[in-house]
Amino acid sequence: MAEPHLPTECAAPRLPRLSRQRICAIRRWTPVLWSIRIERPANYTFQPGHYARLGLPADTPDAAVWRPYSLVSAPSDSELEFLLVLIPGGAFTSQLAALKEGDALLLEQAVFGFFLETQLAPGDTLWMLATGTGVGPCVSLLRTPGALDRYARAVLVHSVRHTAELACRDEIEAPAAVSNSRLVYVPIVTREPGATALSGRIPRLIADGTLQARVGHTLEPADSRVMVCGNPEFTTEMRALLTERGFTPCRRNSPGSMLFEKYW
Repeated sequence: MAEPHLPTECAAPRLPRLSRQRICAIRRWTPVLWSIRIERPANYTFQPGHYARLGLPADTPDAAVWRPYSLVSAPSDSELEFLLVLIPGGAFTSQLAALKEGDALLLEQAVFGFFLETQLAPGDTLWMLATGTGVGPCVSLLRTPGALDRYARAVLVHSVRHTAELACRDEIEAPAAVSNSRLVYVPIVTREPGATALSGRIPRLIADGTLQARVGHTLEPADSRVMVCGNPEFTTEMRALLTERGFTPCRRNSPGSMLFEKYW
């Protein structure tokens, strides 16, 4: 299995604006699922949904291995946070696994990507459907004050194999509990029966109406907008399902009702 990455821009960066940034904190959700926080350079700007490129080793930029990772931080945060999976033997993450707080890695100071909520046409309900580390851009949106104000409600559905992989669960559940249903959080665990109220793949739960019943709202292009972030099989299946239901993709200068990012 290859290291997870976004499929665009995987080679060494074209732009030379690099910096060495210190690792401020590491949180180990599981032995292979980590959140890392690094120093934020001055004048570093991004929007929720952008991704950055990190490089290792930090002392030899010409020989560094680069990987793109979505930003989990809010644009106003003083540090940059990333959610990532360590792949045994992976060219990048095997080096990362040996680092500790205070060590450095490389950051390219440009940001990339088009998984931006602002590309969507106005709607009533925003559905954020994520698998694994694909929840990262959704958390960035939730952490950003005012980012979802144009919606009457937001729904975050996060599917993982094991309960421990529900990164940021407490952080999401707390505001959802006091939001008067403006924020609905639906965690899904597929390999631990009974761990969550729902179990099963998101496309199937949508196709048979189970997910909509759990949320208490329909999923229709007239008033719903959908952001999908996860593994290629998931995003491919969701694209077909949503297209069949009449959702339209976002294109340059043409807002749509569905937006995709693919992790792998």
